[in-house]
Amino acid sequence: MNSFAELKLDIIAFTVSAAMVAGYYLFLHFKGRSDPTYTIHRVNALARRLWVENVMRNPNKDVMAVQTLRNFIMGSSLMASTAALLVMGTLTLSGQADNIAQSWHALSLGGSYSSQLWILKVMLLLVDFIVAFFAFALSIRLANHVLFMVNIPAHDAHHSLAPRAVARRLNRAGHMFAVGMRAFFFAIPLVFWLFGPWYLLLASTTLVFTLHHLDRSDSLEELESESLAEPRQSPVISMQQAKRAT
Repeated sequence: MNSFAELKLDIIAFTVSAAMVAGYYLFLHFKGRSDPTYTIHRVNALARRLWVENVMRNPNKDVMAVQTLRNFIMGSSLMASTAALLVMGTLTLSGQADNIAQSWHALSLGGSYSSQLWILKVMLLLVDFIVAFFAFALSIRLANHVLFMVNIPAHDAHHSLAPRAVARRLNRAGHMFAVGMRAFFFAIPLVFWLFGPWYLLLASTTLVFTLHHLDRSDSLEELESESLAEPRQSPVISMQQAKRAT
């Protein structure tokens, strides 16, 4: 059994990394409550709700709606298949702890390289990929439900099939897809943890800064500044207008 002193660095690294990720998502939660369009996730939820309401009030857009949902389901299916392959690969990796646990720590500056701790790391990685698979599978299930609901005209819909209710189900599908993608992102620090605790800290810090850049939506001030910075194009004059001018 490993002593606490031998596992101390790994425990501290995992605790700090988990605290950084949890603190980041708490920050997003409270910022989203004060500014509903602060994150791209909330902007996407708003876009999905408006899209469903527009489709259900315009029956001539049913083909476009089916194609859009089909593309969404295909994307979720691809990610679910990827998660299933990663689960099988991680299970294969868990049976080789005695052979590669110490060799993978060759570049590590500290931490334990015992096979028991290495199996625990692999198990956490396995749970992460299983969560990703489950989230993508639920996303497919919810999108399949919406596929039939979205073609119902809004004026004939039951209250459970009203545009707001259908949009809520589609947003649940989008939320589950986002959960699956976040699980993939969280797998990056866990993979680096297999090489040592310092790599876990470095990967977690890089992940949080990268997500903070990607999760933010463009503010109104940024959009206005970009529109002012764009060069104005000269108006196109037709041949008839040029002849009239001459």
